[in-house]
Amino acid sequence: MSLRHSQRLPFGTKFLMGAFTVSGVFHLIRPESFYALIPPMLGSPWFWAVSSGVVELVCAFALWRRFWWAPQLTAAVLLIIWVGNWWFAIDSIGGESLVLTIVAFLRLPLQIPMIRWALASPVR
Repeated sequence: MSLRHSQRLPFGTKFLMGAFTVSGVFHLIRPESFYALIPPMLGSPWFWAVSSGVVELVCAFALWRRFWWAPQLTAAVLLIIWVGNWWFAIDSIGGESLVLTIVAFLRLPLQIPMIRWALASPVR
């Protein structure tokens, strides 16, 4: 079923759907890749990596289906991910790679437009 032009999803929503789908699947296939983003005080990094992957897939599906709660859940997930990104950036200071630290800090502002896109996503 095709959507009329006025019903098409905006770029930001499509971007989030794609990013959350790819990231969610990657969380499930290679959860250890995300361990550095999880503060140790939270406990099992495997649990948090896999759980966040499942939630990202739920968000991608909910955005596609335009569920009324999808924009808020997606924005909340992005805020939680932002905390993990801050943790990683701060934890990387003085580490093995200055380039890694710079990249970690440079990617932090990218979360802001994604949160705005999430909140602007259409619902039914």
